[in-house]
Amino acid sequence: MEPGNQTPVTEFVLEGLPNTRQFPSLFFLLFVLLYLLTLLGNALTLLTVLSNARLHALPMYCFLGHLSMLDACLSSLVVPQLLVHLLVEEKTISLVACAAQMYVFTIMGLTECCLLAGMAYDRYVAICRPLHYATIMSGRACVLLAGASWVIGITMEVAKTMWIFSLPFCGSNRIPHFFCDVEPVRKKACTDTWKIEILGHFVSGLFIMSPFLLILLSYILIICTILRLPSAESRHKAFSTCSSHLMVVTLFYGTGLIIYLMPKSSSTLETDQMISLLNTIVSPLLSPIIYTLRNKEVKGAFRKTGSLALPQTPSPL
Repeated sequence: MEPGNQTPVTEFVLEGLPNTRQFPSLFFLLFVLLYLLTLLGNALTLLTVLSNARLHALPMYCFLGHLSMLDACLSSLVVPQLLVHLLVEEKTISLVACAAQMYVFTIMGLTECCLLAGMAYDRYVAICRPLHYATIMSGRACVLLAGASWVIGITMEVAKTMWIFSLPFCGSNRIPHFFCDVEPVRKKACTDTWKIEILGHFVSGLFIMSPFLLILLSYILIICTILRLPSAESRHKAFSTCSSHLMVVTLFYGTGLIIYLMPKSSSTLETDQMISLLNTIVSPLLSPIIYTLRNKEVKGAFRKTGSLALPQTPSPL
């Protein structure tokens, strides 16, 4: 912080996306369309899993239901505020609202990391230990894994968020972002924040990279098992059962690893905002599309659910 500029901050101003300032109405319509498609896709996926007894009983689709709920909540946490700020001059947010947004956002991200690891373990058991699948991946095991993902996300992020917002904020209250992300807010603190940086690296290393390493290990074992299968048809069938999950993991962790591994010196505002847009708008939109297009069971149940949701036209006498 600049010495002599110690005015306490009571609210933040989110500067938003600089590239949208010339045509705010156009970007408003674009983001509204993407947001509605995201809500529709994830809501239909969740409804499909809940209404189909066969899918609801399978652990992989139990995880998919949680994933759809996470994606819908993540997008709803950020996009409506972005839409409002595209149309108004004063893009302010109170400290309490900013803390709540940061906390829920980080919960969603960490919980999704753990859920994706649980889904990878499910695919490992299904392909590498198929005879024991029903015993290992029981309904109780699925509930425990999904519940543990939520508990880890909720408990691990509360300490970091409370610690950040216990610091004094002073000087400029303008944040060059479109929501209250950790790094832009942390930089507004008046005091040294090296302890919070260490905590952030610890949480990232233990609870973000650890699930990623578990996913990586699961797929190494899965690939080794698939390569030992006797025929090309059986190898293709085995790989197709985990291709959707692998694509979602690549989409989710691809952007996350860029943020985590990119040197701070080479990081730019535009790059950070584009990655955040991918995480909050594009990724939640594409996840249900990937599972619908790549999975025959979900595709069939999806069509059945959609046909039931449509109004039925009475047949002529």
